[in-house]
Amino acid sequence: MPAHVPAEAHGDERGALLAFLEAQRGGIRRSVLGLTDEQASRKPSASELSLAGLLKHVVEVERDWLETAQQVPHTVQRDMSNYHLSFQLEESQTVASLLAEWEETARATEEFIRSQPDLNGTFPLPEAPWFPPKAEQSMRWLLLHLIEEIARHAGHADIIRESLDGKTAFTLVDEERAAQG
Repeated sequence: MPAHVPAEAHGDERGALLAFLEAQRGGIRRSVLGLTDEQASRKPSASELSLAGLLKHVVEVERDWLETAQQVPHTVQRDMSNYHLSFQLEESQTVASLLAEWEETARATEEFIRSQPDLNGTFPLPEAPWFPPKAEQSMRWLLLHLIEEIARHAGHADIIRESLDGKTAFTLVDEERAAQG
């Protein structure tokens, strides 16, 4: 889970984008480091956001975009009636189970992107009021969009974690490194 993406680590554009995506995932993962499910589910501000909810949301978002790009049925169907559930642990979900699910999704995303001949290949966007009819986007756009989405929520996670116990992103990077030996 790199906190910094060294220039020599990626090799090419595809590798660079995948490395930056992984770096943003690391920000979310570190935000729940050492927390119980109960602690990660706390909402320390007027916002409805919790670390567990943000984690679940980014897992669903990445999987949803991967399934859109692969043009396969979506694992979870969300609409306005159940969108709020994408920010809450349900039934048997735990932080650990979501981290494991995200690891599989991240692996699938990388395999899919690396299987593409180039990043210019396109896929149809879902029908939504915010997309033009019959719009398509490239694999490059997909990676940039995932980086943007996860980075936005990693920033939220930094604030929530610091509100919970005072630990900053820098502290968590140090704790993660110490735990890895």
